[in-house]
Parts: sequence; C-alpha cells; structure tokens
Amino acid sequence: MTLFNQINSLLFAIFLLVISSLVYFQFTETKEFMNNQMESDLNNTSTSLSLMLKPHLETGDVATVETLINVVFEGGFYKKVHLTWIADNKEQEWLNPVKVKSVPQWFVDLALFKGQIKETTISSGWLQLATLKIESNPAIGYRELWRIMNNTIMLLAALFLVSLLLLRLRLKTILKPLNDVAIHAQQIAQRKFSAEMPLPKTTELETVVVAVNSMSAQLKQVFSALDDEVDFLKTEKLSDPVSQLPNRLHLLGRLNSWLDNPGLGGLLIADLAWLEELHHRFGYQVRDDTIRILATNLKQNLPDGFIARISKNELVFLIDNAEQEQITEYLQALIRLINQEMLKAGCQPNRNFAIGVSQRTLGVSSADLLSQADNALQKAILENKTSDWFHIESGQKRSQNEWRTRLTTAINENQFILQWQPVHLTENSAVMHREIYCRLQVDNEVIRANEFMPYIERLSLGHQLDQCLLNAIISTKVIDLNQEPIAVNLARDSIANVEFHRWLNLFLQKISHPERMHFELPEAGVISDLESAITLCGIITKCGAKFGVDNCGRQMDSLDYLQKLQPYYVKLDLSLSCYDSVAQQDNLQNLELGRALVNIARGLDIKVIITGIEDKKHLERVKPLRATGYQGYIFSPTEIHSQ
Repeated sequence: MTLFNQINSLLFAIFLLVISSLVYFQFTETKEFMNNQMESDLNNTSTSLSLMLKPHLETGDVATVETLINVVFEGGFYKKVHLTWIADNKEQEWLNPVKVKSVPQWFVDLALFKGQIKETTISSGWLQLATLKIESNPAIGYRELWRIMNNTIMLLAALFLVSLLLLRLRLKTILKPLNDVAIHAQQIAQRKFSAEMPLPKTTELETVVVAVNSMSAQLKQVFSALDDEVDFLKTEKLSDPVSQLPNRLHLLGRLNSWLDNPGLGGLLIADLAWLEELHHRFGYQVRDDTIRILATNLKQNLPDGFIARISKNELVFLIDNAEQEQITEYLQALIRLINQEMLKAGCQPNRNFAIGVSQRTLGVSSADLLSQADNALQKAILENKTSDWFHIESGQKRSQNEWRTRLTTAINENQFILQWQPVHLTENSAVMHREIYCRLQVDNEVIRANEFMPYIERLSLGHQLDQCLLNAIISTKVIDLNQEPIAVNLARDSIANVEFHRWLNLFLQKISHPERMHFELPEAGVISDLESAITLCGIITKCGAKFGVDNCGRQMDSLDYLQKLQPYYVKLDLSLSCYDSVAQQDNLQNLELGRALVNIARGLDIKVIITGIEDKKHLERVKPLRATGYQGYIFSPTEIHSQ
C-alpha cells in the first residue's frame, strides 16, 4: 500500500471514529431528552386532567368526564387512559395503537422507549372520587428521535465527504514532493538524471529532497566518469588518433569475434602510397587532413563495412554477410572513392594505391585471413594493379538457390539437432542458464551452424528458423529437462518482423513456464532498429520471459541503448575477453574496456556474462572484472537428450 493510501486510511479511520462518537452522543442525548420530555408531559397532563375532572366526578356527570378525556386522548400523545370510579368501581379505558408515521418499522422494533405510566387518585376533601391512570405513547419519541438522527447523520455524512475530498487534495499537495522523490529515484536507477527537484515547504521532506538531489548529482558524476572512461578507452586504446577509425588492436578483436560466429564475407587491405606523396610535397599536416577527410567519406559512403587504419598508409575493410559478388561491388565502390579523393588532393588516379582481397572460408583463422589479403596486396603492388584477389578452393558445393531449397525444407520438416551449452555463475560456478544451439541434419550429413547460418541471414529465413526451433523446444520438452532457464538466440530479421512479434506473443502465452525462457538479441540488430527491439522485448517481458543482448561492445557506437532497452543480461563480445598468452598479448588492452562495460551494466542492474572462456587460467584472468557469469570452450556444447 502506498504512503498516501496509508495516511489516507489512518485519517479516514480517525475521522470515522469521531463521526461515530458524535452520532452516538447525539443519539443517547436525544433519547434521554425525549424520555424526560414525555415524562414531564405525562405529569402535567395527569395533574391538569385531574383538576378538570374533579367537579364533574363529584356530580357524577359521566358524559362531561368522557368528553374531557376524549379531548386530551385524541391528541395522540398517550397510548392508554384508564379511569376507575371509586363509588361503584366502574372502569373506563381509552386505547391508542402505537403507529409512527415516516419511521421505519425496524426502528420502532428496537424498543428504544418504554411506556411511562402515571397513576393519580382524584379526591374531594377526604372523599376519593376516582383513580386516573395515563400511559404515554412512545410514538412521539420514535418520530422525533428518527427525525433528529436522520438529519444529524445526513449532515455529518455530507461533512465527512467534503472533509475527505479536501483531505485527499491536501494530502496530494503535501506528499507531492515525496512522490517526486520516488519518480526521481526510479529515473536515477535507470540512469536518467533530470534537473534538481525544488525544495518543498515541509521541513522533513525538504531534508529528503536535499539528500536525493545530492545523491543524484554524485551518481551522475560517477556514471559520467564511467562513460568518459569507456569513451577514453575506445579513443585512446582502440582508435587511430588521426582518422578516428578503429586501430589494429580493435581490428584484431573484431576479426576474432567475427570469425568465431557463423558468417560470410571478406577482408580488404588497401595500401594508399599516394598519402606518402602528399607528405613529401605538402607536409604531414596536409596528409593528416586528407586522411581525416578520406575516413569520413569512407564511413559515409561505405556504411556496411568495418573500416580500420592499421598503419600510416594502410586501411583494412571487413565486409560481413557478403559473397563474392557483393565483395566485388564493395571493392569497385572503394576504388571510386579513393580515386575521387586523389583527384581532390591533386594526385593522378589509379596510381600509387593497391588493394588486396581475401574471402572468408570455413575454418579460416584471423591470422590466415590477414595473411591472404596481404599476399594479394603484395601481388597487386608487384604487378602494378589496383586490386588482386587471393583465390583458394573454398569447398563450397552448393549455390545460394540450393541453400534456399535445402534450408526451407529443413525448417518445414524440422531437420535440426539441438545442443546446449551452460552459462555458469562466476561466484560459485552454478549453472545460470543453458544456451541452445542447432545443427542441420540432412540424410546422414550433419551440417554445423557456421555453414548454414550465413545463408539463413542472407535469405531472411531467420524468423522462420526461430519459430521452428522454439516449437521443437516445446515439442521435445527440453524446457522441462532442468530447472535452469534456457536461452535462445533470435535472428537479426526476427527483431524487425512484425509477424514474428505476434507469433512469439501467442507462443509465450501458451507455454507453461515462460519464466524459464531467455531470448538473446544480437547487438547489431538492436542498434540498427532500436524501436523494433524495444517492442519485441516488451512482448517478451510482458509474457514473463527475459531477454539479453549478445555481442555487447562489438560496435563502436554508444551504449545508450542499454538504458532504453534494460535487458536482463548482456554477453560481452568475444573481442573483450582477454587471455594471458604471448599470442594474444594485445588482447590484454581490452581488459580495461571490458571492466568499464561491466561497471556500466552493473550500474543499470544488468547482469554481465563473459564469453570465450577457454580454460581455468583464462577464467581466473577475467574474474577481477566481477561479471555475473561466464561461458566458453571451458564447457563445450553437448547433445540434448529429450524426454
């Protein structure tokens, strides 16, 4: 119950107690007054009637006696009048039924008033003439008591309602600063720092507001420092100071992360020797200005690729989700842009630059891919060509149309084999959840995800595959094999697919344990369509499931999306997982960036999972980051044996 309702209830109870006391006091006083009034009237009537009857009783005038008594009795104030003539013991009686108009019968049945009787002996000197007995009629008491109490209750009820309304309005005004404090605190928890709250007039609340304003300012400085630290690490450690492009260190991390996940694409290395010519002719400042302009134009006109500067004159271009045809188009666009910049700088186009191209193949390592592109580059320089490809036998046996047919059939017939890999808690190595993977089984051939997933993305079959896997998880009762939740990776096109949103909503409403379902969204998909991601995550959360963000930190973009999306957990990109070995010594530079990202996520109450953990030595190396959980080759995926 809110504080407003608690205070309102307390004051309501107190006010109701006061009103009840007033009603009870008015009731008892009115009842006592009416009893006394009826007793006084009875005494006065008995005395006056005795005096009026005395002379007529002496003469035995029965008719006059009856007339006088009827005059008094017909007023209705008396229930019974009984007259006994002492001379002959003659008795006369007048009766009046107790009927009360405008008063409910249940009120009369309460028997609040008892009949009062006054008996008087009428005498003439020493001679007793008659005995007069009068019993009061309680109807007048009921009528007056009902009228007075009815008016009192109506007045107090009106006063109560008006007072209650005024009280609520006043309470809202008094407690508004406290409500503002609660809203401000919620915004602070979401890292939304608004302007300082105005100080209220209430002394106690003023102290609270001052404390919250101070806390907000301090937390804003802390989070700003964390953001500045991330920006500093990205700029100083992972960016080239001249072009502001990613440097060699960032390229290596991005390349390792890219090759660790299924995908297609290529790598281009461009040697821009004409930049050195500018250096000799005009100095390093003109060269650096030209590099900055070139980098800006490349990022604007080639948004689909990852561009890095690895030396004075060398740029690297990483193209994701592209086959040879798309890589060729990218290469031609790159050559045109370079020639345009050379013309602007006063250099002759198609000279003094060369580009080497290598295409990603199954199982290729980052070192091999770079070496292949460099070999192609050196061959282009040696043969005085603008570009050259490094050609190897890719082993690719199927065309894109063949993949489309095979994958569509596999989805319709659910020809996938499920595996899972545990995510362990860093604190005690307990299982946090299990991530679901899939492989394709056609006839007796098992195809790994890194072979078919690139074509799933290229052919926009991701949302269909997600539906197929989720249905398989339910039909095979995988969710009931363990108490730990299971995590399912959603494809990039599922984020923007409205039909998938509707389907997932119905799916989660039908299953028995939606709280055991986690969904992972790729960071690239979230950043490219944040509004759709927010809508999809709203559906997931509303149905009781949870969601996370995969490959967090891979992009050089801001992490503001975490504040808007508020995921349950994030999985740091593989490029941020350092390993203490000579071969990967450069990756140790990413440790501080990983630590800053963990601190930002923890500040937003988001759990963090470190990926790519190879062995116990690697795990010990990343434990100081204080991430929530870890995942990697230390615990390989295993087959799921359904019930």
